[in-house]
Amino acid sequence: MKVVIIEDEAPAARRLVGLIQEIDPSMQVVSVIESVEEGIEYLSKNPAPDVIFSDIQLADGISFIIFEKILPLCPIVFITAFDQYAIKAFEVNSIDYLLKPISKEQLERSIGKLKRFNSTEAKPQMQNLIADLVPKKPKQRFLISKGDSLIPVHAVDIAYIYTEDKAVMIKTLTGSSYFISYSLDELEQQLDEEVFFRLNRQVIANLAAINKISNYFNGKLKIDLKPAYSGEVIVSRSKAPLFKSWLER
Repeated sequence: MKVVIIEDEAPAARRLVGLIQEIDPSMQVVSVIESVEEGIEYLSKNPAPDVIFSDIQLADGISFIIFEKILPLCPIVFITAFDQYAIKAFEVNSIDYLLKPISKEQLERSIGKLKRFNSTEAKPQMQNLIADLVPKKPKQRFLISKGDSLIPVHAVDIAYIYTEDKAVMIKTLTGSSYFISYSLDELEQQLDEEVFFRLNRQVIANLAAINKISNYFNGKLKIDLKPAYSGEVIVSRSKAPLFKSWLER
């Protein structure tokens, strides 16, 4: 079994190599890769190994970027210092993980699972994992239909997006209104989360459009938007802490 290790911490890489050889001397570590750039180059020029052990956080980025560019047809075991809540994402896709610091027992279980893992199953599962976890580039523009015309609207010019009579509408910072053929759920995924926040089920707002924030009853918040919004915009008690954290980023 040929093994590639992606790990930018030399002591951790050496320890992993030693544990692998101790557990199964027939496993051959063919390369230790230290960066995203090196990983992309290696996997694009060499045949896929039988397994990759990959740290997540590397000096020049996260290893998911490697697998977005080059998705090898082999199992990948992620090495992570994430807590158990973040790890749920890996469990859903049946991809194994090792939690730092790695123990021999953890690695033995993982290698046993890898030997039972059918490599033909690896690619679609990895595609699902990468789709879920690789950071996506926010959408910069939307093409809006108005009569016989098509109007490009830049995301940075949107004040807020809201529902009105089951339609989804855009209000720009200059006060123009347009119908858009996306749902609020779809737009929430496409917009830059540093700039836009889903205030409630009816409204997604640009930070630049938030005019005033007032305490409301039972821990809720009332938001005044600019340009003015026709109804009340209330942030729920459960969502208020998230909203405040977003404002302080």
